[in-house]
Amino acid sequence: MRIWRYLALLAVVIVLLMTIEPVRTYGQFMLTKLVGGYTVADRLEQYADKVSSQLNAAFSQQGISYPPKHVAVLAFKDTNMLQLYAKNSDMQNWQLVKTYPIVKASGVLGPKLQEGDKQVPEGIYQSESLNPNSRYHLAIRVNYPNDFDRQMAQLDGRINLGGDIMIHGSSSSVGCLAMGNDAAEELFVLAALAANNPLKIIISPTDFRTKAVDELAVAGNTPRWRAELYQHIRQELSAFPLAN
Repeated sequence: MRIWRYLALLAVVIVLLMTIEPVRTYGQFMLTKLVGGYTVADRLEQYADKVSSQLNAAFSQQGISYPPKHVAVLAFKDTNMLQLYAKNSDMQNWQLVKTYPIVKASGVLGPKLQEGDKQVPEGIYQSESLNPNSRYHLAIRVNYPNDFDRQMAQLDGRINLGGDIMIHGSSSSVGCLAMGNDAAEELFVLAALAANNPLKIIISPTDFRTKAVDELAVAGNTPRWRAELYQHIRQELSAFPLAN
């Protein structure tokens, strides 16, 4: 009978841990994995209604039906801000829907160069996959390194570029954008609902819509191709109107 008591107690502990899952410890993370983990569909069932109620008004104000078909995020390192843009078709213009504070982003201004440098990458990316079982609540994987990153690494003779770059919840970062759990839920749900169109992700040292590339001083991380990268980012940012 004693073994059944232990099993019953373990079941109660697992249920309790999973109910407080938004502030997950490593132990909660491992327990979730042991019981099979979540699917993206599970997460949508958990959070879709909540996110819809939080964002519907903001989308309606911009004349965009919810959920949108196209979603983009622009992250600016110098201000620790992330802007959410959306539209319903290729023919529409991007509209700014919401701005989030970036809770934590490690490193300094400048692109990511190698594994272990703790840099958040800079460039034009897209979502590669969604992780419904992240240790950091929910996560969107960024497709770093992209083609440009690989080409510049080959030019420099660099290897081991690193990876596993995420936009995730919680408040800690080692090369990722930590957004806090509430923001991560919103971004994860939007990315999941627009799954046929990968989330567009632009990570920039600053907002080149208002600053010239030459105005930027990058501390300690100045590869020779930096200006070329920033011109590409500047051109991409020009498609996104500034807030009124």
